[in-house]
Amino acid sequence: MQAEKEPDIPQTSLSRPLADEHEHPHLFHSLYHKTNSVLSLCADDKYIYSGSQGDDILVWDKSTFSLKTTLRGHTGSVLALEYAPERRWLFSASGDSTVRVWSTTTHTLLFILNPHFDTDSGDIFSLAWSPSSSTIYFGCQNTSLQWFTFAPDPENTSGTPTHQQSLETALQAAGSTNGTATPRRVHKFFDSYPQYTRKPADLDARNPSTPTPGVSTPTSSGTCLLPPDVPTPRACIQIPPKNVVWAAHYGYVYSMATSPSIREGSDDKPHARDAPLRLVTGSGDATVKVWDLSSGEPVLRDTFECGDGAVLAVVVRGDTVYAGCQDGYVKVLDLETRTLVRTIIVNENVDILSLSMLHSDLYTFSANGQVQRYSATFDLTASWPAHDGFILSSIVTHLKRTSPCKKEESSKIVLVTGANDDYIKVWEVEPPQKTQSELTEITPEAQPDAHHDTLVYALSNFISIPSVSGGVKTQEHCRQAAIWLRKCLSQLGADASLLPTGESTNPIVLATFRGTRAQKKPRRILVYGHYDVIQASPAGWSSDPFTLFALNGYLYGRGITDNKGPIMAIACAAANLLRRRSLDVDLVMLIEGEAEAGSNGFMASVKQHKDAIGPIDAILVSNSTWISESTPSITYGLRGVIHCQVKITNGGPDLHSGVDGGAAREPMMDLIQLLGTLADCRQKVKIPGFYDDVRPLTEEERQLFQVLSGVTQTPASSLSAKWREPSLTVHDIQVSGPKNSTVIPSSAHARLSLRIVPDQSLEKIASSLKDYLKTKFDGMQSSNTLEITVAHTADWWLGNLDDPWFNAMENAIREEWGVEPLRIREGGSIPSVPYLEKEFNCHALHLPMGQSTDQAHLPNERMSLCNLQKGQAVVERFLTSAKDL
Repeated sequence: MQAEKEPDIPQTSLSRPLADEHEHPHLFHSLYHKTNSVLSLCADDKYIYSGSQGDDILVWDKSTFSLKTTLRGHTGSVLALEYAPERRWLFSASGDSTVRVWSTTTHTLLFILNPHFDTDSGDIFSLAWSPSSSTIYFGCQNTSLQWFTFAPDPENTSGTPTHQQSLETALQAAGSTNGTATPRRVHKFFDSYPQYTRKPADLDARNPSTPTPGVSTPTSSGTCLLPPDVPTPRACIQIPPKNVVWAAHYGYVYSMATSPSIREGSDDKPHARDAPLRLVTGSGDATVKVWDLSSGEPVLRDTFECGDGAVLAVVVRGDTVYAGCQDGYVKVLDLETRTLVRTIIVNENVDILSLSMLHSDLYTFSANGQVQRYSATFDLTASWPAHDGFILSSIVTHLKRTSPCKKEESSKIVLVTGANDDYIKVWEVEPPQKTQSELTEITPEAQPDAHHDTLVYALSNFISIPSVSGGVKTQEHCRQAAIWLRKCLSQLGADASLLPTGESTNPIVLATFRGTRAQKKPRRILVYGHYDVIQASPAGWSSDPFTLFALNGYLYGRGITDNKGPIMAIACAAANLLRRRSLDVDLVMLIEGEAEAGSNGFMASVKQHKDAIGPIDAILVSNSTWISESTPSITYGLRGVIHCQVKITNGGPDLHSGVDGGAAREPMMDLIQLLGTLADCRQKVKIPGFYDDVRPLTEEERQLFQVLSGVTQTPASSLSAKWREPSLTVHDIQVSGPKNSTVIPSSAHARLSLRIVPDQSLEKIASSLKDYLKTKFDGMQSSNTLEITVAHTADWWLGNLDDPWFNAMENAIREEWGVEPLRIREGGSIPSVPYLEKEFNCHALHLPMGQSTDQAHLPNERMSLCNLQKGQAVVERFLTSAKDL
C-alpha cells in the first residue's frame, strides 16, 4: 500500500527556512598578505582596511581588490579599527598603547591619542565611535575604559583633517592651547636610569637606542613619541584622568559597541535626541556591561553575567545585545528588560572570536574557521568553513560598482572575514526578509475614517507574528511581538516600554497614553490584555493562521479575537482621541505575553514595577465574546480555576501484562478508581463541603437567565451551570511506557481542574481536594504511591453592577449599538483580573468585542470588522465620559 503523502506544513519562523548544509554564501574574492594575520577589519565606501599582526594597516581598493597603500606608525599589532563616516576618519588601536586617527581621503595620520598612564594601559583591544557626541571610546588591557571627545564639526565633510577651531578645542581638552606643547610625563621604564645609579628619572631622556617606542619628535602641537620615517600628526593628545573609568571590568576590555549601532549592516535607526545612547562592553571577566552616555561620560547602567568564559565580541541590534563567549556560546541579552533572552550554542569549547550583523541575521566566527548564520528567531540558516585557522575579525560592507558600458551604479552587500591564515575573504550575502518588529510608520492621517485603516494595517502586522507562549522554540517570536507592540503603541502616541518577567518568560508591554492636563488630576484607566496566543495547527484552517485574511466582513487569523484584535481597537481608540486632543484621561495598557501559559511572572513583575505603572482608578479588560451573534454584551463575572495533577506510580519498571497481569497492583487501575470517587453520576462533586460557600441564586439573576435563555435558545439551568456553579473536569490521562496493549504502565497521571465561583476559597478548595484524594487512596490499601500537585490557580471575579464605571461602559455600548447590552457571566477564568483589582484597589470592567462564533482557540478564529470598529468607538465613548467619574 502506498504511503499517504504528508501535507506541507508552512514555516512558522520569522526568518528564512534552514538552508541545506552545503549551501553557503559565494566566495566573491580573496585577499592575501603573507605572514600578516588579520586581527581587525573596517571599511568605508572605497576601501577595506585590515589591521595586521605586523603593526601596519593595509588599505585595499574595493573596486580592484588591489593593495592601495599601507598606513604605518603603530609599533604593535593593530587590534581594532573603527570608522567615523561623517568625519571620514579611521581610528586604529594597537598593542603599542595608542589610538591613532587617520584621514580616509588622504591616508595621512591626523592624531595620536595616548591613554592615561601611557603604556601602563597595555594593549588597546576595542574601539567604538559615537557620532552624536563626536567621542571615541576604547577598552584597555588594564581593565580601564577611556574616551576622548572631539569638537563638533558639522560643516566639515570634505575629508580634510579638521578645521582650526576643532583642532584648538581638541588641544584644549588635552591640556594644551595655542600650540603650547603638552608637558611630557616621565616614563617609568624608558626614561629611568639603572637602579644602582640611584638617579631620578630623566624628563629629557630620549633613549635613541631603544627600538620602541622610538625617537621623540617635536611638533607644533606638542611632543610625540614616533618611530623613524613616520609622518608627523597634527596633534598628540593625552587622555586626561577625568576621561577614565578605572576598573570598568575585572578583566581585559575585549569588545565594545554603541547602541544604536552605526556600523554597516545595521538597520538601527540613527540616534534620536530623546533616545538613550549606550555603550556596551564585553570583558575577560565574563560580563557584558551597559553604560549610559547621556551625561557625556559613561555611567554604568547594567551588568550581565554571561558565565561562559571571556566575552570576546559584542554586536548590537536595537535593544538586543549578542555577546560571543570564549567557550563557543552566544548570549542574547535584552537591554530594555535587562534579561538573558537566549543562549545559542555555536560550537562547544570553540571560542567565538568575532560577530557581525546584517539586519536581523547574526553571523558568528569561530576559532575553528567556521562561520554560522542565525536568523532573527535563532534558527541556523547557514554554516560553512571559511578559513584554515582562527577567524579573528569580520565586517559587513557594500561594494559599489559602475558599469563601464551603461554607466550605471550597482551595489552588493558582502561579508568580509579575516583570519590568522593571512587571508581576507569577501563573501556575497543577502539581507534577510524584513521581520515583524520592523514596523513602518502607521500614524493615521487626519481623515475621518483613517483610524480604521490604521487598525486593520496594525493587525495585519500583529497577527503575522506567531507569538505562541509556553515553548522555548517560540519564545523569540513572543519577544518580537512585544518589541513590535511597543513600537506600534509608541507610534500611536503612547510612552511605551517593556517590563521583564524573568529569563524564561515573556516581557510585559507597558504603554501610557497621557491625556490632556487639566487643573484636576486626570483619571487613570488600566487596560489589561495579552499578545500571546495558543498553537495553531494548519489542520482545519481555511487560510494561513498567521496571515490576516479578510472574507465577507470578517478578519481571520490566530489571536484576532483572543486577544490581539481588542488590544489594537483600544489602542486606536486612545490614539484617535489623542489626535483630536480629546483624551482627558490617562490610559495605561498592560499587555502580557504569558496569559495562555499561566501568566508566569506577571504578578511579581506588576508588583515590582507598580510605581512605573502608577495609581489606577479602574481596570478595563476585553478578552471574551458576546453570548449571541447580534446583541452586544457586557461581562460581569468569571469563574476561578484550580489545575491539578494526580500521579500514581509503583516505583519500578513497566511490566508485561501476559507475565505479570493479575499479580501486579496496576497504577492505571488505581488512578481510574480514584478519579471515579470525585463525582457522582449526575456530575456532582463529592469533595466534602465543596458547595458550602457557593453564593445562592438571587431572584434578579433567575430573571436575567430567563431573558438570556430566550436570546440564546439555551436552557436557563445550563447557563447557570456554566457561569455560576462550580464544576470538575478530567482533561487527560497519560501513562509511562510505549502505550502498547501488552504493557502494564509503571506510572499513570491525570490532569484535572476545578472551576470555582463566588464565594468559594481557592486555598480551602485546593486543600480539600488533596485531603479527599489522599483519604480515598489510603482506603484503597494500594502498594503504589500517590502524588498530587496543584499546578495553577486563578480566583473568581464578580463585577459591581452598581459601580459608576460599569454604568458608563454600559451607556457607551447602548449609545454606539442602539440596543440594550446583555449582562452576562462566563465560565472561563482570567487570573490577572482579580489580582489587578486587589493590587490597585479598584473595580474591573469586562467589555466583550467578539461574537459567539468567533472560534477563539479553534481553527478559523475570526472577528467581524464591524465589531472591531464599533468596539473601538465604544471605548472612545467610554474614555470621553470617564473624565467626569
